[in-house]
Amino acid sequence: MTILPDRHFLLRHPAHFFALGFGSGLARKGPGTCGTLIALPLFGLLMLLPEASHLPILAALFLAGIPLCGIAGRNLGVDDHGCIVWDEIVAFMLVLEFTPNAWEWWLYAFLLFRLFDIWKPFPIRTLDRQVHGGLGVMLDDLLAAIYAIAVLKGAQWWMMQSF
Repeated sequence: MTILPDRHFLLRHPAHFFALGFGSGLARKGPGTCGTLIALPLFGLLMLLPEASHLPILAALFLAGIPLCGIAGRNLGVDDHGCIVWDEIVAFMLVLEFTPNAWEWWLYAFLLFRLFDIWKPFPIRTLDRQVHGGLGVMLDDLLAAIYAIAVLKGAQWWMMQSF
């Protein structure tokens, strides 16, 4: 049985609160995009910490997301319900970690991540269908982040060669 998430669902369990991106996943239109935007201030907080701690923290947030998204998905009745956005938050923070610190690059990073998250090119769509539970929720966004990072790094390299 699928449950329609609302504020009551959000606050019923701490896992729901985090998996639904502090409520951003309750947006009626574009919850994934809203969740991705929540990553921006969180990444700003991450940047206050020593750079050597960024990847371990992102890895911990990814691993924490597996049970958080698993619990929320089980209680919603759908593994990867559209309101679950913790995966977008963590994955986009990872993309920003590899993005030059300039608003134009952050905009490109956002657009590329959303493109790959929605499009789900091979093998993202295959994994999305075959890996279930919290791991499946987190894994497809991690791959979308890797695609976005690869394109961003390619664009950076190309610009350095061209100018």
